[in-house]
Amino acid sequence: MADSQSNARLRADAGAPASGVIHVRTRLTADFTVISNALAQRRGSAVTVGVAVYILSLPTGAPVTITALCEHFSEGEILISRALRELEPAGYLERRRERLASGQIRTRTYFYDVPGGDGPDGPNSPDGPPTPSRPRERPVVRETASPLREVAPAPGAEETESPVSALADCDPKAVAVLTALRRVDPRLVLSAREAARLAPAVAEWLAAGVGAHEITELLTVRLPDRFRARPASFLAFRLRETPLPVPPPAPLPPAVERPAVLPFQTCDGCERAFRAHEPGHCRSCRDHLVGERLCAAG
Repeated sequence: MADSQSNARLRADAGAPASGVIHVRTRLTADFTVISNALAQRRGSAVTVGVAVYILSLPTGAPVTITALCEHFSEGEILISRALRELEPAGYLERRRERLASGQIRTRTYFYDVPGGDGPDGPNSPDGPPTPSRPRERPVVRETASPLREVAPAPGAEETESPVSALADCDPKAVAVLTALRRVDPRLVLSAREAARLAPAVAEWLAAGVGAHEITELLTVRLPDRFRARPASFLAFRLRETPLPVPPPAPLPPAVERPAVLPFQTCDGCERAFRAHEPGHCRSCRDHLVGERLCAAG
């Protein structure tokens, strides 16, 4: 006797959830990276998590500058810089300045898969024996020392000079334009250091013949509802990407008045053409007539 058949659907696995994601996992033996759940499930920006996972997947020695990251991701320099700034105080990213034997200073970047792990000089470094990780103190990061931020100026006189003194050397008209932006939009409040950085670009616009009202309109028209970075970065982008107006042409030299040209007349004696105000005789005929009158008088 043949076995009985049924068209009823197979019962779902008892362990499958009624809703939500169902993982279909594959055991990888190569080309994979171990990521902690604390990083993968980190609350906040998805760009920050993506940048961190991408850096962890790179081999040691790979470039991770903002330029290199922007070439890989479609996000711009502002979002990438913000992601790096979020990873540094969280303990994933550390930037150290080291002096070589030649006296040159280089910057080395360390990325931790788990915040609080041993640093590059600890027992778990490549040069030391592996030991269980121990908590470490998070590095204190200043806002001016953003990780891998190529748009930040190099350490120099600007960091040692006070913002107020740097602002005193700027064009006062350009500074007045920048400080007045907050009247149009209260979010456009600039610090003294930010105003000192933007003042030279505004001074170029003023020197090109653009008025303060036109510059204010350029910097404040169609502002986004939310700034993803400091307003100074947005203003610097507009000043840098907007082309300067074409300077007006130089005024032509004053025209030199040309003497009036007398009309042509036909000589009544020899019928030659000559220039004069009224019809009559040419110079030769006049001289001949004068000579004849002198002879007749003599």
